[in-house]
Amino acid sequence: MKENLLEQLRFCSNLPSLPSVVLKIVDLAGKADTSLTQINHYISHDPALTAKIIKTANSPLYKSRYPVSNINQATNILGTYGVITIALSFSLADSLVKQSRAKLGAVHSNNFWRRSITAALASRALGKRLGMHKQLDDLFLAGLLQDIGILAFHALLPEEYFPVFSSTDNHHALLVAEYEIFGIGHDVLGAALLDHWKFPSYAPDACRHSHATPEKPNAEIRECVAASGYVTDYFLSQDKEKKIDEVTRVAEAYLGLDAHALIEVLEVMQTELQHVEDLFEISILSPAHLSNIITEARELLTTHAIMKVRELEDKVQHDGLTGARNRAYFDGAFRNEFQLSSQQGLPISLAMIDIDNYKTFNDTYGHIAGDGVLVTVARTITDQIRQTDMLCRYGGDEFALILPGTSLAASRNILARVRESIEQITHKPDEANTIRITASIGLAVNMDKEKSFDSFSEMLEAADRALYAAKHAGRNRVVEWTPVLASPLKT
Repeated sequence: MKENLLEQLRFCSNLPSLPSVVLKIVDLAGKADTSLTQINHYISHDPALTAKIIKTANSPLYKSRYPVSNINQATNILGTYGVITIALSFSLADSLVKQSRAKLGAVHSNNFWRRSITAALASRALGKRLGMHKQLDDLFLAGLLQDIGILAFHALLPEEYFPVFSSTDNHHALLVAEYEIFGIGHDVLGAALLDHWKFPSYAPDACRHSHATPEKPNAEIRECVAASGYVTDYFLSQDKEKKIDEVTRVAEAYLGLDAHALIEVLEVMQTELQHVEDLFEISILSPAHLSNIITEARELLTTHAIMKVRELEDKVQHDGLTGARNRAYFDGAFRNEFQLSSQQGLPISLAMIDIDNYKTFNDTYGHIAGDGVLVTVARTITDQIRQTDMLCRYGGDEFALILPGTSLAASRNILARVRESIEQITHKPDEANTIRITASIGLAVNMDKEKSFDSFSEMLEAADRALYAAKHAGRNRVVEWTPVLASPLKT
């Protein structure tokens, strides 16, 4: 069906028709020697278009220093190519709005053009933020026409297409449905229509790639137009929180814009939307609604930025295999908790946990099986401790467990549960073998009634000595540090 539809573009009488002034402007746009006199001559034959261009030149969008009262002055302000592009935008939109109402009905037509004009403004605002000042009018026109393929579909397949168009609840779903049912989407069909109309090459190219993901960020018309669709969906969506992740991802991936830059783009749209509404004589959003959108965007982006920082911190502080905190986190956290304990007279307990015979298991069954044991043990310990406790992977098969505010008696109960839970683990490294896992645990406690250690490093060494004593005594047990363990253990 794809080839048939593309062939029908050449002969279909139902296609949107271009007014004579648009045909002439398109022709002028394709000529390098087009003069101001020629442009002004043809535009002046259309009083309504002339008035629109003069109004545009006087609008804050172009910041003219002097009032513009005729087409010659407007052309001087906007430039030759700018007038051609703006004239195309107005003439085409005016003609197609009327035709689309007949084909789509008033509601669907209004929604279509609200989205198209917002996308045009978004495309222009993105280009403005990226410093593409000489291409702002091109960006507006390309953004405006990126969905022209939808009107082509309605013209070529009115009975078949309308149910598809009216039943999809978002733009991406519509494109997917088009490809599934017709073998072609409104992106490619629209580009073919613009080629058929002999539009400047950037317009069909942007239309063709309006739903494509670029390989890398690139500040060109194509990428701005593709990103503008997502910005527009955010603007017009009821579920802003759901869309904010998507629009920030796209801004970064397509154009290299961060959240701060995206806010600037939205603020430009807020400033310019009313002027565009006036020029196109269409209502898109009320000022109050628009202001709420910007406020909400700032709040959402700030919240998401904080969440990303926390996620990054989380990744930096956690062991990638077991999910426990890592050694770097332990060093800082234990130092801080020990100082707090000493200053406020609160107890703190430290347990060093070592998986028994882990090296033998790892050498026998391989690193994958060994990693599986580490993950299982970490999860088992986590299930037995409180949210305020901190499990850290200290190194290799050894874990450190910080128990803030925990007395000797309370630590005994917690570590008894931990040891017994590990003892219940059975691991099958292969079909023939089932291995029982156990762990040895050394415990040191500070400020339980009185001070026991002068420094956190001294307490860490004590917990280590208690762990060594647990292994020396036969493994699978908890040993509490006492001053007796300060002497070297006999082997």
